[in-house]
Amino acid sequence: MDFPVTAFRRLFFALSLLAAAPAHAATLEQMAGQMIVVGFQGDEVDDASVVALRAELAASELGGVMFLKTNVKDLATVGAMNQAFREASPDLLPFITLDQEGGSVERLTSEVGFTEVPSAASIAARNSPADAEKIYAPMAAAIAGLGFTVNFGPVADINLNPNNQVIAKFGRAYGKDAATVAAYDEAFITAHHASGLLTSLKHFPGHGSSTADSHEGFVDITDSWKPEELEPYRLLLAKGDVDFVMVGHLYHADYSDADAQVPASLSPQWITGVLRDQLGFDGVVISDDLEMGAIRQHFTLQQTVTMAVRAGMDVLLFSNTAKYRPGLADEIRAILVAEAEADPAFTARIEESYARIVALKARIR
Repeated sequence: MDFPVTAFRRLFFALSLLAAAPAHAATLEQMAGQMIVVGFQGDEVDDASVVALRAELAASELGGVMFLKTNVKDLATVGAMNQAFREASPDLLPFITLDQEGGSVERLTSEVGFTEVPSAASIAARNSPADAEKIYAPMAAAIAGLGFTVNFGPVADINLNPNNQVIAKFGRAYGKDAATVAAYDEAFITAHHASGLLTSLKHFPGHGSSTADSHEGFVDITDSWKPEELEPYRLLLAKGDVDFVMVGHLYHADYSDADAQVPASLSPQWITGVLRDQLGFDGVVISDDLEMGAIRQHFTLQQTVTMAVRAGMDVLLFSNTAKYRPGLADEIRAILVAEAEADPAFTARIEESYARIVALKARIR
């Protein structure tokens, strides 16, 4: 029986990463912990939640943190918190993340003294990709200067549905065709890389044609999605500078088991079949917030965590806003470890994700 080429490629890649990656994690708990990024409550270095996160980072049992506007008291305090997060794990720097696209999707605003930039649609309408890079460069430098390591952008969605509630409504797409979107995405990425920041294409496999908002509940893209929505990913992956790909909670009947309605973020057909095998992405796959209505209304925490990892997800993102729990990361890690102890194949998935994560973190400045 011939060994499938795509499977061989994935195995070779995982083994090469493991061989090259420093052995930061000595335990299954630590490897599983690196797959978790959580939101938190608090806006001061010494707040209880921030102190707890620093301890988890120091123990290599947490991969990173997610900032929301509620965590931003002022820029100086944000910088101090991020410095503390970095100092907690200096040899394996954390993913210190935020959404700072520009326009209406920003965690750092003019209210706290941050210089805002226009939305993607506004920038593309008035500037060339080269000019866009010049607009994003000072924004990226300012984000990096505050100690962040990851900006969840750029948006790779194509503006196919003018009535779209989550992309078109807020001007988050750069254009109506893949080439335009990819050109401005590249400008965003280049500007961020120049400041040592990682970026994330989103929202795979394409949110631009959708007719509902996955923040609120289930989104079925079976009748609206078009194959061209994969083209920005194909174009940018060919250039080799994609750090993360963020997978959305978007359901398509052709990419789900017949007896279950599984969104892309939990679907091996999308993550392993399309993103890995078809498009050839061997980097870090991160989920959109797994506490959005599209997930928590249909799946338990146990189901969400295990299904996502089995589907090929590397990093599980939880905003911790649906029902805040200081120990949420502990709950997620316990699920990962218990499943791995019961199933060697699940352990192998954790090891594969850990290798990718360590390799990517090595690029953080």
